[in-house]
Amino acid sequence: MSEQRRAPRTALYPGTFDPIHNGHLDVIERAAPLVDRLVLGVATNSGKNPMFPLEERLELARAECDAIAARTGSKVEVQPFDSLLISFARQVGAGMIVRGLRAVSDFDYEFQMAGMNARLDNSVQTVFLPASEGQHFISSRFVKEIALLGGDVSSFVPPLTLERILARIRLI
Repeated sequence: MSEQRRAPRTALYPGTFDPIHNGHLDVIERAAPLVDRLVLGVATNSGKNPMFPLEERLELARAECDAIAARTGSKVEVQPFDSLLISFARQVGAGMIVRGLRAVSDFDYEFQMAGMNARLDNSVQTVFLPASEGQHFISSRFVKEIALLGGDVSSFVPPLTLERILARIRLI
C-alpha cells in the first residue's frame, strides 16, 4: 500500500495589526496548532492612517509570532500584503482564513466578508475564533486612543509593542 501525502494545511490570519495586541496574540496562539502553517498577513492599509509604518508592524508581529512558534512548535510566518484578501490567500496557498470575533457586531461584518470571499473563491473557507475571556474588548483602535490620551495600555499589548507605542507617542 502506498502512503498518500496530505497537502499541508495553511491558514491565513489577516489584519492591519496596528498595533498588534494581546487579542491578536490569543487568536494566533490558538489558531497555529490547528494547521500546519499559519500566515499572519499584515495589510498595508494606508487608508486607515496607521500609527506604525508597515515595516515596523511587520517587525513587531514577527517578534511575537516567533515567540509563539517557539513556544508551541507551530509554523507561523508573517508576510505583508496589499492586494485583495482572497488573492493573497491563494498566493500563500491558504485554504482557510482565520478571523477573530470579539462581539456580535464583529460577526455581522465578518459574516458578510466571509460570504464575499466564498463567492470569489469557494475553496477558501473562513473560520471564526471567538476571543478568549478577558481579550474580547481589546481593539487596536482603542489601544491607540487610550495611549494617545495618556492611559495605561500595558495590559493590552506585549512589552515590545508597549515600548514602541510609548516611543511613538513621545514623537507626536
